[in-house]
Amino acid sequence: MGSKNKLKRFIENESFQNVIQPSREDLISKNFNFYGNWKDLVFKNTNPIIVELGCGKGEYTINLAKLNPDKNFIGIDIKGARFWRGAKTAVESKLTNVYFLRTQIELLNHVFQTNEIDEIWLTFPDPQIKFQRQKHRLTNPDFLKLYNNVLKSDGIVHLKTDSEFLHGYTLGLLEGMCIKPLNSNHDIYKNRNAPDEAVNIQTYYESIYLKDDKKISYLSFNFNEQ
Repeated sequence: MGSKNKLKRFIENESFQNVIQPSREDLISKNFNFYGNWKDLVFKNTNPIIVELGCGKGEYTINLAKLNPDKNFIGIDIKGARFWRGAKTAVESKLTNVYFLRTQIELLNHVFQTNEIDEIWLTFPDPQIKFQRQKHRLTNPDFLKLYNNVLKSDGIVHLKTDSEFLHGYTLGLLEGMCIKPLNSNHDIYKNRNAPDEAVNIQTYYESIYLKDDKKISYLSFNFNEQ
């Protein structure tokens, strides 16, 4: 993407009411007004809040919002030029139950209060297979602690991936934590026991994976399921 297009998208993001872009300093210094107040100040309802981390272009966030008008959705990514597409689609589709937040995932505890989130979706995150990159793996122990903190006691984490490595790695961590998965499916389009939201929504890249006969897996878990 050219620098002019990125700049244009950054400027347009500023005009979208469904895009929130706090500074790192505001989050860390606790000057973020929406912390603990997402339902009251942003969505203005008491519906459940579902977050997609590393949302990219926002395809999954948008489609989840369309399928579940009685729930609130937040797509999070540090790259605003990417989720510009999702934010613009939400505006054009007049979706009032979806927002996009530009921030780093490791700052999640500064964005949400303890027990503020109902569900987390991780859709095709980079598996970060190299050992030296494991600190960026979105299901590593440090990130799992973050998720456990912001999720409600019965909150669910969903992982949808084309990486058998990431699926197996996450299963191994859960086993070490004595957590039984709610659902572990290594080929959702063959075994067909994954939830509709995992099967009926496909990203652009997922459609390419399927054309290449890649298996798509799904894993869900609750930190209290022991």
